[in-house]
Amino acid sequence: MPSRSGKNEHNGLLDDTSKAIIEQLQQDGRRAYGAIGKAVGLSEAAVRQRVQKLIDNGVIQIVAVTDPTEVGFARQAMIGIKATGDLEPISDALAEMDEVDYVVITAGSFDLIAEVVCESDEHLLEVLTKRIRSIPGVVSTESFVYLRLRKQTYSWGVR
Repeated sequence: MPSRSGKNEHNGLLDDTSKAIIEQLQQDGRRAYGAIGKAVGLSEAAVRQRVQKLIDNGVIQIVAVTDPTEVGFARQAMIGIKATGDLEPISDALAEMDEVDYVVITAGSFDLIAEVVCESDEHLLEVLTKRIRSIPGVVSTESFVYLRLRKQTYSWGVR
């Protein structure tokens, strides 16, 4: 559906007002629609409608971000995966695992990269050896175990 700027929002083209709403929510995902409306020049109802449209179109997701170590996951790792054949079924299998919170198909040394959150080193070992390495097409993995998280942000703005 075209926005006031004539761009189609569900094709990834956002008008300036939608971008401003997103930036407000990146600063505080719990910010009241009325406060956002004042900042971007819309009514509370108009902001509510736009936010719902952005959610429905998959442009934004409003969630609580936790620190994994504070909620029982003592071990995080990024897993570089070298594979053969079609990467889509491998990425789908990874995405279905509860321990995997991030999967990308990449260009470079690895064909895929997945982030995992585990309860312990034993749990990580089980996920790696019995689950990830058993996916058809996985040739090898390289694990990058997190020692300390120095920065994690979701407020990169919009273009």
